[in-house]
Amino acid sequence: MTVSILLFLPIVAALIVALLKNGIAKHAALFFSVAQLVIALIFLSKFVPDASTQFVIDVPWISSFGIYFSAGIDGISMILVLLTTVLVPLIILTTYRHQYKNEGAFYGLILFMQAGMLVVFTALDGFLFYVGWEAALIPIYFICALWGGENRIRITIKFFIYTFAGSLFMLVGIIYLYLQSPDKTFDIHNFYKMTLDVKHQSWIFWAFFLAFAIKMPLFPFHTWQPDTYTEAPSGGTMMLSGIMLKMGIYGAIRWMIPNAPLGFYHFQALAMILGIIGVVYASIIAFKQKDGKRLVAYSSIAHVGLIAAGIFAWNIAGVQGAMIQMLNHGINVVGMFFIWDIISRRLNTREIDQLGGIAKVAPKFAIGFLIILLGTVGLPLTNGFIGEFLLLKGVFDFSVQHYVNLALASVAGLTIIFGAVYMLRLYKNVMQGETNPLTATFADVSGTEKLTLCIICALVIVLGIYPQPILHISEAAVTQLVNQIGSKFTM
Repeated sequence: MTVSILLFLPIVAALIVALLKNGIAKHAALFFSVAQLVIALIFLSKFVPDASTQFVIDVPWISSFGIYFSAGIDGISMILVLLTTVLVPLIILTTYRHQYKNEGAFYGLILFMQAGMLVVFTALDGFLFYVGWEAALIPIYFICALWGGENRIRITIKFFIYTFAGSLFMLVGIIYLYLQSPDKTFDIHNFYKMTLDVKHQSWIFWAFFLAFAIKMPLFPFHTWQPDTYTEAPSGGTMMLSGIMLKMGIYGAIRWMIPNAPLGFYHFQALAMILGIIGVVYASIIAFKQKDGKRLVAYSSIAHVGLIAAGIFAWNIAGVQGAMIQMLNHGINVVGMFFIWDIISRRLNTREIDQLGGIAKVAPKFAIGFLIILLGTVGLPLTNGFIGEFLLLKGVFDFSVQHYVNLALASVAGLTIIFGAVYMLRLYKNVMQGETNPLTATFADVSGTEKLTLCIICALVIVLGIYPQPILHISEAAVTQLVNQIGSKFTM
């Protein structure tokens, strides 16, 4: 049993769904996405949580250039596979109340995008990794351009230029590593074994860093994100925020730091400072937002900034925190964008000042909103808590070990305080108080909306109360990688 079935099923499903008529396509897409989740759970049941790579497929692809279709799953990949296969059916469910022109194409693109992201999260060949990276970009470009808001063309072109330009830098880095490889191969393990000097590793670090920082996005490469998230259709926004941005975070852990450890070590403090600046900057901007969807977009930048800081600390607590927080952030941000999709669909507005009192007329919706919000701000016993705790511990340990001013760790912790303030204020303004003529007729959730909210809320609570199984999946792989690469910092 190899990972190939996980990679090719969504491609086949995308082609089938694209040919189906409206009304049938979304049901078929949901069926295939659930089937993909079942397959992922079968892989999980057979997965041994050690540091090895399992379910490997390794066959010649373009052998004259040393390119292999090589992919597999270790503990780090498994978290991202679970994230992708859990969220895609949930995202499809959130779109059930929408009517899309050419529905088959819309859902086919979502499934094709899923395939590209799964290739990224499992690739063991640099060329295959790049192919998956670009394959995931093409569907979201069309999703945003064809089904987005009024300014979709301008915003989507900006998004495409940003991300494609970053990808080209990464491609140059991958090709350079290939040329330096004694065996002339794109194999990731051969890349890890190379011993280039600090100067060359610094260039490789920046080639990868630009691509991954844009995709996350990390300050100051974030400017495409708020507009794209706001203008994209809700399903596209959820795919971008819930899963696609994790490609950049995963890439930093799997490809950037291990392939250029000396370059990373040289710029480690700068990278961490950029992550922490993003936490504070995005939180301050979020305070000022009047559009609820845009507020959630800036909140996402702040949370990703903390995840990035935890990775750049490059210790077990920081990287483990990043692993579980990637999963939890994906669940929470999809939930928050779904909340605003429900509000905007019923009331035709996302302006916070126009809302109020919704909890009085929609108590089920209010409870779901509150649970997801508490997970987002990292309340203890919700899923967001353990990830943020480990990330802050990682940043604190880095500060102590390197005798850095502990203000660095203190500032990183502001994401929890700031997030709690603007999110709770958001809930108060939207859900509490008296109803007005606009919100008095707000209908409570039912059907697929209720089902989706229940699943998301259950994940928030269960992963908050008992996160150990998720941490156990990645623990061995993270420990080995952190120790293996960390030992090169002093070479």
